[in-house]
Amino acid sequence: MPSWKVQTLGIIPESIRNLKKRSRGGESVKLKAIPLDIYTGGRYVAVMNKERVESMNLHPQDRILIKFGSEEVVAIIDTTERGIGKDEIGTYKDTTEKLGIKKGDLVEVVPAKPPESVEFIKEKINNQSLNYKKILKIIEDVVERNITDIELASFVTALHLNGVSLEEAEYLSRAMAETGRILELGKKPIYDKHSIGGVPGDKTTMLVVPIVASAGLIIPKTSSKAITSPAGTANRVGVLTNVDLTLEEIKEVVEKTNGCMAWGGSMELAPADDLLIQVEYPIGVDPMLLPSIMAKKKSVGADYVVIDIPVGRGAKIRTMEEAQDLADSFIELGRRLGMSVRCGITYGEQPIGYAMGPALEALEALKTLMGDWSAKDLVEKATSLAGMLLELSGEHRGKEKALKILKEGVAEKKFREIIGEQGGDPDVKPSDIQLGDKVVQIKSNHSGQVLWLSNPILSEIARAAGAPKDEGAGVLLNKKVNDLVNKGDLLFTIYAESERRMDRALEILKREEPVIVRKKITEKMLLEEVPGKKQERFFLLER
Repeated sequence: MPSWKVQTLGIIPESIRNLKKRSRGGESVKLKAIPLDIYTGGRYVAVMNKERVESMNLHPQDRILIKFGSEEVVAIIDTTERGIGKDEIGTYKDTTEKLGIKKGDLVEVVPAKPPESVEFIKEKINNQSLNYKKILKIIEDVVERNITDIELASFVTALHLNGVSLEEAEYLSRAMAETGRILELGKKPIYDKHSIGGVPGDKTTMLVVPIVASAGLIIPKTSSKAITSPAGTANRVGVLTNVDLTLEEIKEVVEKTNGCMAWGGSMELAPADDLLIQVEYPIGVDPMLLPSIMAKKKSVGADYVVIDIPVGRGAKIRTMEEAQDLADSFIELGRRLGMSVRCGITYGEQPIGYAMGPALEALEALKTLMGDWSAKDLVEKATSLAGMLLELSGEHRGKEKALKILKEGVAEKKFREIIGEQGGDPDVKPSDIQLGDKVVQIKSNHSGQVLWLSNPILSEIARAAGAPKDEGAGVLLNKKVNDLVNKGDLLFTIYAESERRMDRALEILKREEPVIVRKKITEKMLLEEVPGKKQERFFLLER
């Protein structure tokens, strides 16, 4: 459990730039509790009559201290002109349960002091560097929901605009790890692998983990669920087994198999990350990429880490120069955190393998482990990354050993062992995996070769079809870059679990061309007209 102590102090200012501190004393009033049957996700919120709020010289989004008996909580103020009287206070279920109040109970309400972390956020807005103590306080308040979305968005935006130094990235990584639970296996060394994301169909973890675990190394892999992609690793593995494991269950699985493939969100590892992502996604920025990933590695006690950095058009990182700079930062940040890090810059201009969507990707990974190497790029990438981990352990020819483990079926055996220990069927067959029953094949209108595949558009189609929520939904490619195509050849197939979602996916094809087929590149010189029909840009946020 976290070693730090929760501090329940603070208000949210009317304006983060014009913060006016109030004493914790101030005017105290007794109000009648009106419990509201709504949860706010762990944040304490109360609804007060607008006249009452103004009479106390408060504003919407300020904070108040609510006391009842021996219990007290700092809550955010919402205001209303109807439904809640001047002598009443509406409390959402999180607040009601914390205080143990029922309808009609009298509670004491007093203005609360602003949290110290807001001052530190203001410092970052003003482009000042933050030390560890200040960053730790901010992250503590993020985890304890003492910071509202407005303040958190201000912090994230300040990081995006003013940059995150390596020192701050180190402090953020440490703070995010320390304010969550830590996986302690009692064994060393620990190996781990992580992709920065941005390329659909990247099911390499489902091969890397069993390969590395088969070699006798310990790899407790925790992964995310999809944010903007058709499937995250936890979504793919979740088709075959339980991924919502506790830390204790992970220890049991790793003790028996040397590895696991679990969802990190169920274990409170670096919990601030999920809250930060909720703010990053709608405003389309990702300043927390480095500390987010490295905090998760620190949370599982990793000693040796391989970071996959896909690069290319349609990927998160577009150029080799950007990728090399990012790799240098990961390696240095790892050194500061006591980890040995190697980075693999990988080809990211098209999906990995042919499948996009949870069930389709689980099926492709299982077939590959069973010896069907049709997805040659998947085999190449997975064995290369696994080989890097094996070489960190002292193996001289890591990729050769990884290929041997995969080819001889040792990885498949280990994969089934892990699946079984996590609660799935170790004897699962490809035919057991259910795909969406609504199927549409998309054929080529041209002859030639595939010049380009659009990762963002293919992801958009798969998600419109229902992925990742509908596990059987997604896109299965039939052709990839440089493949020869005749007019009428099958390019890809869309799977959905409902006609409505299939229609949504097909609507995208009326305005987009995700697979470009021509005899030579000069036949398709105009890729997009600007200005023209305005298309929403696809923001990639996967960790």
